[in-house]
Amino acid sequence: MANTLFIGLMSGTSMDGVDAVLAAFHGSQWQGARAHAFVPYSGSLKAELLALQDSHTDELHRSALLAQQLAKLNAQAVAAVLAQAHTDAAQIGAIGCHGQTIRHAPQHGYSLQLMDYALLAELSGITTVGDFRSRDLAAGGQGAPLTPAFHQAVFAHPQHSRVVLNLGGIANISVLPRTGAAFGFDTGPANMLMDAWVQQHWQQPYDADGRLAAQGQVLPDLLQQLLAHDYFRQPYPKSTGRDLFSLAWLHDYLNGDETPADVLRTLLALTAYSVADAIAAAAADASDVYACGGGTANALLMQQLADLLAKRETRLHTTAALQLPPQQVEAAAFAWLAACWHHRTPVAVHHATGAHGARILGAGYWA
Repeated sequence: MANTLFIGLMSGTSMDGVDAVLAAFHGSQWQGARAHAFVPYSGSLKAELLALQDSHTDELHRSALLAQQLAKLNAQAVAAVLAQAHTDAAQIGAIGCHGQTIRHAPQHGYSLQLMDYALLAELSGITTVGDFRSRDLAAGGQGAPLTPAFHQAVFAHPQHSRVVLNLGGIANISVLPRTGAAFGFDTGPANMLMDAWVQQHWQQPYDADGRLAAQGQVLPDLLQQLLAHDYFRQPYPKSTGRDLFSLAWLHDYLNGDETPADVLRTLLALTAYSVADAIAAAAADASDVYACGGGTANALLMQQLADLLAKRETRLHTTAALQLPPQQVEAAAFAWLAACWHHRTPVAVHHATGAHGARILGAGYWA
């Protein structure tokens, strides 16, 4: 069986843009990433997507137009990663596209990812696979996280338990035991709340390197109130998003006299403590944690995480130590999911999502 190339496209809860990874597979077996490209969202596009988080008028029309806009942006990412790899579209087996999550409500049996997959297939000339969550939801799962099975396929070690930590808008972990199936869950907010707070108070897209948070002090009472939220104590499988951890949620805990820098520093501590607590509860025997996602660029967050994990004799790395750069991991997972769909391989995400069993995930538009 010859190696086949697939492209993964991912835009997460942070809504900062779309990552594209071109990867090689032998069947559905990972052979490595070959190229990466990133296409940012404009400020106006992000604002329009965020507006769909809550009910407003004319949602169906606005959603359809935004899905078309996203398809065009994702097609640009496909063209960019093909150019990086000096590869023609005809050599690609399929695109695996996550789409942009605008509502995640597994308690109601649905999760909405916005994308015009048919238009993306038309623009790229490549078979396009999307809607990966629906089949898992139909089988009784949360529809997320979908990445633990990929992390196990690529990062598992036969002699050491590991944890893969994604620091996107939401933080989630994949626990990779020495034996047995991987599982995982969303631990809570990562960059999402911090980014929203920075945008509101500094009119910047994010806190570069944690420099703004470093100007503040942790507010212990506020941190304890935030950590007391029921979500952090819920058993897994569990998943969450902007529907729960929003600025409106945060404002309910503020009295109005806090400095913006102190709140930001406390939000960073919320991410670090909730992640460390989740790892201690779910993977007490893991000696190594490998982080990916945009949060790995926040030096202050990574340092606090490293300090908290070190108290439990656990080391923090990034996935670069495992030969896959942190910003490429999530998109690479959707290249793998596309390869599994192409080869009709059921994906065992049910250990993380709570579905009734492994399923072939995704729906395709043939080029």
